[in-house]
Amino acid sequence: MGTSRPENRPGDEPSVSDEEWAEFLRTAGEGGRDAPVEPSARARMVTRRLRAGESTAGRAHRWNERPRRRRRLAPVIIGVAVLALAVVAVRPELVVDRLPGAGGGSGTDGAPLAAETARPTAAPSGELFPDTPTLKEPFRGSPAVDWADGAAGIEVPEARAVGGMSRDQVAHALRSTKELLVASNLDPATLRGEHPVKALRLLDPLQKDGHGLMEKGLREPREDQDPLWLLSRFDPAEVRVVGDAVRTRGRLTFAKGDRDGSVEVKADYTFVYPLVEAEAGADEVARTIVRRELTVALYDPAGTVTTPGRLVVVAWKSTTGNTDCARDGDGYFHPQFRADQVPGPEGSGPAVDPYDRSKDLDALPQECGTVTRT
Repeated sequence: MGTSRPENRPGDEPSVSDEEWAEFLRTAGEGGRDAPVEPSARARMVTRRLRAGESTAGRAHRWNERPRRRRRLAPVIIGVAVLALAVVAVRPELVVDRLPGAGGGSGTDGAPLAAETARPTAAPSGELFPDTPTLKEPFRGSPAVDWADGAAGIEVPEARAVGGMSRDQVAHALRSTKELLVASNLDPATLRGEHPVKALRLLDPLQKDGHGLMEKGLREPREDQDPLWLLSRFDPAEVRVVGDAVRTRGRLTFAKGDRDGSVEVKADYTFVYPLVEAEAGADEVARTIVRRELTVALYDPAGTVTTPGRLVVVAWKSTTGNTDCARDGDGYFHPQFRADQVPGPEGSGPAVDPYDRSKDLDALPQECGTVTRT
């Protein structure tokens, strides 16, 4: 699957109209010409059995993609350049992880791992029976126990001049990208489902399929304009983040953009959210894991029609571990708890380790499937 790009980069032709969009979707569905990347409905994943006679959780793994044009590849692809994998998770106490790597994740918090500087070669290791998370230690039993907290896990590389952009311009693009990641994935107000003012202020308002699409999705969320393509949001009537704690791991890179006078910044980050049900006295901790590949561009206003200093969305993809596939399109992630799990037949989707950062998101399955752990 190719990476999609937004419809209206600065200097491109205007975005397609609603009528043209509908025609693209119709012809793509018939196997015709390429359509703008638009998420389609994903079937809900059923629970699967991890061991004979024992049913797994009904937690889900979803995958999204969107901006510019692509083939309609599968009924799971989503958004402005998003690929969001909704992953149905298994009971944590039954999870078996056999992959080698860094970060055992069953102890208590210690010093965080050194920053990620390149793509890992394997998934983090795990244990046959990982510890159960608690309100006091919400990352017990997870590789994220060794990850950095929040914004501390987003390290900005040293800037240098590239693509006709000065060192200062590149440094601004890198800082703004970090601010966007924080505002869209870590800000407590965003996580509570409030309007993401800080995140939207960083995007170029001239971009219809970036800033404009997010505004539309926030006003009227649905599968073809889902704010989850960029934002991590939970329904405050259902769940809350435990202690506002989020663990983060990934890396930022940059290179020349699609034209002289531009720089593109690529972010590849995984966010681990420990959650508890909103009702008083709830104490079971579930985790939702979101990995995002986000590419943004900064253009020199001397050569491109753009809002000075604002970021343009080039591509976004994401996978999500432990969210209900049946509820896609309402603008929230819906983590599932043990009480939500029901016995069921073998799941139809492939199993995915949401902590595995060794693969590009394009290499992951596009349908709703099971997760090996949360």
